[in-house]
Amino acid sequence: MIDFKNSDDLISQLEKTIDNPKKVNKDEELLVGVDLGTAYIVIVVLDKDKNPVACEMEFAQVIRDGLVVDYIGAMNIVRKLKKNIEEKIGTELTKAAIAVPPGTGEKDSKTHRYVVEGAGLEVVNILDEPTAANEVLHITDGAIVDIGGGTTGLSIIEDKNVVYVADEATGGTHLTLVVAGSYKMKFEDAENFKKAKDKQSEVFPVVIPVIQKMASIVHNHIQKYDVKELYLVGGTSCLQGIETIIEKETKVKTIKPKNPFLVTPLGIAMNCKI
Repeated sequence: MIDFKNSDDLISQLEKTIDNPKKVNKDEELLVGVDLGTAYIVIVVLDKDKNPVACEMEFAQVIRDGLVVDYIGAMNIVRKLKKNIEEKIGTELTKAAIAVPPGTGEKDSKTHRYVVEGAGLEVVNILDEPTAANEVLHITDGAIVDIGGGTTGLSIIEDKNVVYVADEATGGTHLTLVVAGSYKMKFEDAENFKKAKDKQSEVFPVVIPVIQKMASIVHNHIQKYDVKELYLVGGTSCLQGIETIIEKETKVKTIKPKNPFLVTPLGIAMNCKI
């Protein structure tokens, strides 16, 4: 089993920059990752040695199942987050890496690129989300399961090589819809209710059927491979106890690092290189 100490330490450092970003020199080389998620848009900034500098995020419904459905809205949010970071760290952000769900077509990948470039950042790299996550986790064998707002994506790795990727439309948005229906709440209120740490034990039994659906997606895709461990990333993986249901349904040991929400955007920034 992988020791997550180094990656957990790095994630802890990144968490601290959300409220306490670091000032940098105007000519300093920076690595920037933009994560256009179904529920959140996140920008992570690292220095050239891959140490966290800043992190900004905003709840948004401009992406659906990995596809941009509100181009102008997405671009405006990225532009705003970029400006916020620049004012805090004291220099301009000029280039970025981005990621898309596994199997995303060229047309949709280009739309992600146009959003970020429209916000004033040169896109220097595009990769799939589980591959970005593995830049942080360093998995050599197993499957990385990225449960985001709109989709459940996975990347099967054998001897450090990606041998299979897949992505299906079931994610955190579906959990929120179930919570909204169960508690007769508006979607935004249900999203906040779902994420509240003091409510997670109450929410968990309500959303178990959706988690089982996610587990069945994973189970179906790993059938032909000798997967011994699953590694959960993505914002939805933050739900307390989600790993127990996925492990029970797939019968594969399931592990998640500290704050799985930040793993993929951190990995995207690490890949900000030409």
